[in-house]
Amino acid sequence: MRAAVFEAFQGNITIQNIKDPVPKCDGAVVKVNATGLCRSDWHGWMGHDTAIKLPHVPGHELAGTIEAIGKDVNNFNIGDRITVPFVSGCGLCGECKSGNHQVCDYHSQPGFTHHGSFAEYVALDYADTNLVLLPEEIDDVTAQPLAVDL
Repeated sequence: MRAAVFEAFQGNITIQNIKDPVPKCDGAVVKVNATGLCRSDWHGWMGHDTAIKLPHVPGHELAGTIEAIGKDVNNFNIGDRITVPFVSGCGLCGECKSGNHQVCDYHSQPGFTHHGSFAEYVALDYADTNLVLLPEEIDDVTAQPLAVDL
């Protein structure tokens, strides 16, 4: 798949062909229909986030269509249009169970803990806990920045 990649912090971002993502057992792979550019992406590119491993694909504001799901995903189907919050909590730890997914010790963040949405496809973890179905009346471009505040 094609993706925007940086190989050095504060370095050039180039379009490259990289390996297609594969869903984890509890995850999904989403075809990116729309993605946004956020100041958080700039912080990642600057090297301010120690979770980022190079080379890296940024992007966390997205809307897309599920292309593949892991064997343990029960609440979503291939073809569903979704978005996802900025921080995807595991759903099982004490913080998540208390409603504090944003501080989950096992969190996942596309564009930070793994390749993000500046690509044709993105892998999303903890699908049943974090993916949000998009109603037909909200188009992808409108939906992609909404996920940050979920």
